[in-house]
Amino acid sequence: MNITIYPAIDMRGGNCVRLLQGDYNKETIYGDSPFDMAQKFAEDGAEWIHMVDLDGAKDGKRVNDRFVIQAAKELSVNVQIGGGIRTEQDIVHYLENGVDRVIIGSVAVSNPEFASDMIRKYGSRIAVGIDAKDGFVATHGWLDTSTVKAVELGKRFAEAGAETFIFTDIATDGTLSGPNLAAVCQMAEVTGKSVIASGGISSLDDLNALRSVAGKGVSGAIVGKALYEKRFTLKEALEEGAKGC
Repeated sequence: MNITIYPAIDMRGGNCVRLLQGDYNKETIYGDSPFDMAQKFAEDGAEWIHMVDLDGAKDGKRVNDRFVIQAAKELSVNVQIGGGIRTEQDIVHYLENGVDRVIIGSVAVSNPEFASDMIRKYGSRIAVGIDAKDGFVATHGWLDTSTVKAVELGKRFAEAGAETFIFTDIATDGTLSGPNLAAVCQMAEVTGKSVIASGGISSLDDLNALRSVAGKGVSGAIVGKALYEKRFTLKEALEEGAKGC
């Protein structure tokens, strides 16, 4: 089976950056134009682009949304966005401006009833982002760790109707150490829904490993640092993800 490849654009201060394990003090800048990066990914064949407003995640409000909306409106590519989405107004702001999928993360922990309402109202256009640290959900740009178990949160929102989950193992994010296959598969098993894996992908072999568990509910892979560090090209990643079609 195939998996969808989501090249990632993490935005902070208007730049394209990557953080090591979510640490805002361990930042590498890879470009000064999120839109130009999105355009390059689209030209290289991406069907989806994963964008994260790191400033928004930290501050609890939209900060870099102009870059997201520009990409959604001007490029022939699907865009999903996470970070700083706390209200229905935030969700509507993106959806009405061409964004295909909005990711709710911290608010799923702080206000689960609201999150469930948004899932019921907007259906497949809402994804639930679950970022786990030692099995527990981290929130607010990974600055806080909750007492909520990642699998329990996944199960709750699957029952509420969520169809897509984005699962990040913080321990592997930005490390190029390989994805946490066991945790990703556990999330897919518990939810019975589509799970996009994020964190640690360093090689085409990692993508092949994720594709090998596509039958268990793993539907995609978010790739960031490996692309920026030129471990492989986006074209190669897309070809690897499409094998078995």
